[in-house]
Amino acid sequence: LFTYSSSPLCGLKKKKKEKKLNSYVPVTSFTGALTNESLTKFQVVVLTNSSLDEQMRVGDFCHSNGIKLIVADTRGLFGQLFCDFGEEMTVFDINGEQPLSAMISMITKDSAGVVTCLDEARHGFESGDFVTFTEVQGMTELNGCDPIEIKTLGPYTFSICNTSSFSDYVRGGIVTQVKMPKTVAFKSLSSSMAEPEFMLTDFAKFDRPGQLHVGFQALHAFEKKHSRLPKPWSQSDADELVTLAEEVNATQSGSAKQEQLDQAIIKKLSCVAAGDLAPINAFIGGLAAQEVMKACTGKFMPIMQWLYFDALECLSDAEDAILTEEECRNCRYDGQIAVFGSKLQELLAKQRYFLVGAGAIGCELLKNFAMMGLASGEGEVIVTDMDTIEKSNLNRQFLFRPWDVTKMKSETAAAAVKQMNPSIRITGHQNRVGPDTEKIYDDDFFESLDGVTNALDNVDARMYMDRRCVYYCKPLLESGTLGTKGNVQVVIPFLTESYSSSQDPPEKSIPICTLKNFPNAIEHTLQWARDEFEGLFKQPAENALQYMTDPKFMERTLKLPGAQPLEVLEAVYKSLVTDYPHSWEDCVVWARNHWQCQYNNNIRQLLHNFPPDQLTSSGAPFWSGPKRCPHPLEFSTNNDLHMDYIMAAANLLAQSYGLPCSTERSDLTKLLQDVKVPEFTPKSGVKIHVSDQELQSANASIDDSRLEELKTRLPSAEAASQFKLCPIEFEKDDETNFHMDFIVAASNLRNYDIPPADRHKSKLIAGKIIPAIATTTAAVVGLVCLELLKIVQGHKKLESYKNGFMNLALPFFAFSEPIAAPKHKYYEIDWTLWDRFEVKGIQPSGEEMTLRQFLDYFKNEHKLEITMLSQGVSTLYSFFMPAAKLKERLDLPMTEIVTKVSKKKLGKHVKALVFELCCNDETEEDVEVPYVRYTIR
Repeated sequence: LFTYSSSPLCGLKKKKKEKKLNSYVPVTSFTGALTNESLTKFQVVVLTNSSLDEQMRVGDFCHSNGIKLIVADTRGLFGQLFCDFGEEMTVFDINGEQPLSAMISMITKDSAGVVTCLDEARHGFESGDFVTFTEVQGMTELNGCDPIEIKTLGPYTFSICNTSSFSDYVRGGIVTQVKMPKTVAFKSLSSSMAEPEFMLTDFAKFDRPGQLHVGFQALHAFEKKHSRLPKPWSQSDADELVTLAEEVNATQSGSAKQEQLDQAIIKKLSCVAAGDLAPINAFIGGLAAQEVMKACTGKFMPIMQWLYFDALECLSDAEDAILTEEECRNCRYDGQIAVFGSKLQELLAKQRYFLVGAGAIGCELLKNFAMMGLASGEGEVIVTDMDTIEKSNLNRQFLFRPWDVTKMKSETAAAAVKQMNPSIRITGHQNRVGPDTEKIYDDDFFESLDGVTNALDNVDARMYMDRRCVYYCKPLLESGTLGTKGNVQVVIPFLTESYSSSQDPPEKSIPICTLKNFPNAIEHTLQWARDEFEGLFKQPAENALQYMTDPKFMERTLKLPGAQPLEVLEAVYKSLVTDYPHSWEDCVVWARNHWQCQYNNNIRQLLHNFPPDQLTSSGAPFWSGPKRCPHPLEFSTNNDLHMDYIMAAANLLAQSYGLPCSTERSDLTKLLQDVKVPEFTPKSGVKIHVSDQELQSANASIDDSRLEELKTRLPSAEAASQFKLCPIEFEKDDETNFHMDFIVAASNLRNYDIPPADRHKSKLIAGKIIPAIATTTAAVVGLVCLELLKIVQGHKKLESYKNGFMNLALPFFAFSEPIAAPKHKYYEIDWTLWDRFEVKGIQPSGEEMTLRQFLDYFKNEHKLEITMLSQGVSTLYSFFMPAAKLKERLDLPMTEIVTKVSKKKLGKHVKALVFELCCNDETEEDVEVPYVRYTIR
């Protein structure tokens, strides 16, 4: 890879820092002339900030010599990207998605055989896809066949090749999508300049790429003529650029020629071209870096071939906001001032922002904040993240280095950006956002903020922060990535809907019975292994510790629904009595017996209930379709996987009881030879549930006598306090803690004829690792910071803001204005989720409002009769309340009623309460109204 910039010091300045960033990537600087001979050493050449003449010369040479070329440029609020990967570029994976697979229920014999999949889920294939087959019984000619092109006939059916001469289909089979290589052809830069193919980034700017294609050529002509770019907001330079653009357009032939130039766009390009904006650089840079990866690997579809981007919406939406040349000055932020003027820079310096999360997106946001000068004056950035840095973070969280592993993310990130920009005022916290930290992030904290930026990895935390921003009427910038996919959502008070206004469908969960007895995919066995880990090494120790330390544990446990009280107490009894180990040898014995139970005894019992030749009531084989028939295992010390399981399980049990551990395999083998495993005989009458519906409908009766027996036989809490118990939290990244050793072995030992998963794949699935790459993160954060610039300027028009979605693998980009906050109405008053009734609880006399006065206030001031009043889950008033209780409450202050009903004291940090209302209007019709913010301090 060769990256060339006309800025001669660029490579020298960055060389040492890039080496620190990743010592495995050799980086060398080149300061000589860009000759054809020097280009031949590289597979990929990236040109930035280079002249058009140089681009043409290098482009023609690269195209004729099989060298892939990328041109990336930014000019203020505009960006340009060009790719030429040769006349025959092979793409091995066009979309980056995991290959689809489906289970088969039928295949016909026909000139175009029809495959029908099980109706548990749609197959998801498209016509033109290629597939192959495994595990087909009967029509075995399909097993392991070369990829076959399909034609979809419906959500559960598709046709394949001629199957008329194949054997009759009997049952079973799995069809799997095959990624087929695709060859794409690129034109050279000079050819493509005249006949450009545009990648559209914003469908609302359909004609913009063609205009900017001419505009960027005019910029090159201007720079060649004057040896400089147009001066910021110079009207004479803007007029000259329009003239040059018209001359360029006049010389164009073919599709590059524009019927009419948009002079306003060309003038805006001239006014901001000298600018240099971190968010635009991040967006175009992220895209360019991903194109380099595509050029090197053939993974994902490249940009064909020109991409133009602009963010003119960032300019002030005030009609009279016209910048002049005089406003632009020389300082660290001159590239930003050239575009927006010095007033915005002063506003940015005063901003007080709350950043939630210091992971991949958080690090990139902090870098951009530092480069933009956010909170570089009187303002402040508060970043909170309770996580520590892990080694796996280093591939995308670039503020961290190998020596930072185990340090707190927020503190380390804050220190890193402070080095980038010593002027930034930043504070790192290690708090989780949620109800537990509302004493820290209280009314005073949120009211002091100018905005919130989320950099979170879970929906619950996102929704919590969304609710807080709506309550305090603060703008929220929300974003996320998933591999090559990324999204940005901007939430503006009194203008847009909130993040919680629309939700993704819930993740599809795996049925319990599938996990326990009928797995058919590696995801099932890995989830079962994770559940085993929690159920063996975490939950029992937690329950036992609670039993020993919490006086109300027994009382609370006995109130649990169904059979849970017995299950919990059985687990505690096992932890403290029957399964309590006193030595490493005890741990080995327990692990060996547990292995026998899970991989032999339970499977034999399952096959006793449902023999391999069992038929259903309809005469179909029971073990068919999604049900794979298992096979019991016989333990052997010569089997590495068997020994891996025992070693991991014994060590984990020893860790949870504070006992010495061992990694000596030979000693373990000797110990296992002396372990006596009880004989097992499958029993009749043992109920095994086939579906979750059957499991839920089963009567969960409790053996009261056993419950009483456990209560008496459990050691007293005082006596149990001598036990050393330590719940184990699953940690996927420590290669020495036996966690992943247990998961891999436990999953792969489930003998259901499911292809095993190696350690890497097991870690991805069991660790629920969300794919994340630096390129998507950079591009997404660039877009977030463009929205931040709009918020700081105080944009009031909905159309000024942009929600965005991208998939760099396809590639695909979509921008849209945010959805307006939905309007509701009572009487003639419109209201949205951002509105509320503001009620001052403390009256001028100094006394607090009573419930009677509160009800009268709404009746007199808003003509609303309150029929029900609640605070959180507590009902404070209802029209059907017993007369005695109503009489008791009517003359009590509101806060006294709240503390009395909720049985919780109000914290000193609470300045206001939220009340929910049900109301009738004057016609006694039920009306929907906003909530009440009841101020008490």
